[in-house]
Amino acid sequence: MNTGDTAWVLASSALVLLMTPGLALFYGGMTRAKSVLNMLMMCWTCIGVVSVLWVLYGYSLAFSTDAGGGLIGDLTAAGLRFDLEALSGTIPVLAFAAFQLMFAIITAALISGAVADRAKFGAWVVFVGVWATLVYFPVAHWVFFFDDGNGGWIGDRLGALDFAGGTAVHVNAGAAALALALVLGRRVGWPKEQMRPHNLPIVLLGAGLLWFGWFGFNAGSAVAANGLAATAFMDTQVATAAAALSWILVEKLRNGHATTLGLASGAIAGLVAITPAAGSVEPLGAIAIGAIAGAVCAYAISLKYRLRYDDSLDVVGVHLVGGAVGALLIGFFATEAVTGGANGLFYGGGLTQLGLQAVAVAAVGAYSFVLTYVIGKVIDWTMGFRIHEEDEVQGIDVVAHAETAYDLDAAHSGGFAGAIRRVEVPKKVDA
Repeated sequence: MNTGDTAWVLASSALVLLMTPGLALFYGGMTRAKSVLNMLMMCWTCIGVVSVLWVLYGYSLAFSTDAGGGLIGDLTAAGLRFDLEALSGTIPVLAFAAFQLMFAIITAALISGAVADRAKFGAWVVFVGVWATLVYFPVAHWVFFFDDGNGGWIGDRLGALDFAGGTAVHVNAGAAALALALVLGRRVGWPKEQMRPHNLPIVLLGAGLLWFGWFGFNAGSAVAANGLAATAFMDTQVATAAAALSWILVEKLRNGHATTLGLASGAIAGLVAITPAAGSVEPLGAIAIGAIAGAVCAYAISLKYRLRYDDSLDVVGVHLVGGAVGALLIGFFATEAVTGGANGLFYGGGLTQLGLQAVAVAAVGAYSFVLTYVIGKVIDWTMGFRIHEEDEVQGIDVVAHAETAYDLDAAHSGGFAGAIRRVEVPKKVDA
């Protein structure tokens, strides 16, 4: 065991966990005031549901010995009952399992932004458990598991590069978000009614926490305190900066002004795009990837108006598109100096790596979309996935949680019981 590597991976795990509360604030600020608590709850409950399932069987399905065809692991690691001295490389297996758990949590949480304002809370909790089991755990095995030819079919056998989850996390969550948005349908009044973010300072705070935590996400994926971690750290910083600038430049040229929401969204687009590439490109390549992703995603978010799907908080335009852009651009900017083998087109590697990246993006996106659509439909048919129209108009916070985010009444009872008494809950609660 290397104590330095272990300390870095444990610290990175904590950083990645922080990303989910950061995401909750980022998404929460973009919703309307009457829905912000529900958005926070949807993100936070992913921590609870996925953490328990990860220990029971999730880690085993994703990272234990391949059960055949590179599609799924077996159950030999169910319960995480490891010898405390058991190692994964130079770190304890439990440290690696904790690190990967945080990836599973935030991947599920990312989907929530597409169905803000209108999903039953109970149905969402059920969805998270089923989706993690049937979609995330298998895809993580495909992409992340390396075992000398006996691992997942994308990362170990196909040879596609995904350093920290551009396909397994962002394409996966983005495709699922599109499917679930189609299952639930449009919000009441969309797109005619303006549904602007209710608190931009909270959006920026959430984006800042995401940026901070993302260093654990990407640099921690080196699973060691070494030069590759340092490269991923620098790539993450410069790609994010370039994407933020690129996004607001597009805004300025297209709309005549740059916005704080655009700056925050551009930063997230850059973080998403560099995630698969952080262990494959040099800093100059990272700047190029960030700049391209920022511009592409700035245009991609308007697709929902043309295609008429209601992706509430632009999960598709940022995560599906940004993850795909980052994964594909590895085929152009990958360099042997970082990868230790593969070169992209601009470094003399031809189109081979680009083709492999395209297969990975298409396979993960298609699998996630189809399975998510089926899961969403089954839940909708059995328990109902969407709240009633009148409850949506009134506000899901009061209906589902008997709370409001902002209590401006000067007379406070204090404590949990006081908070419940101050909110008039409708007799009919279906969420």
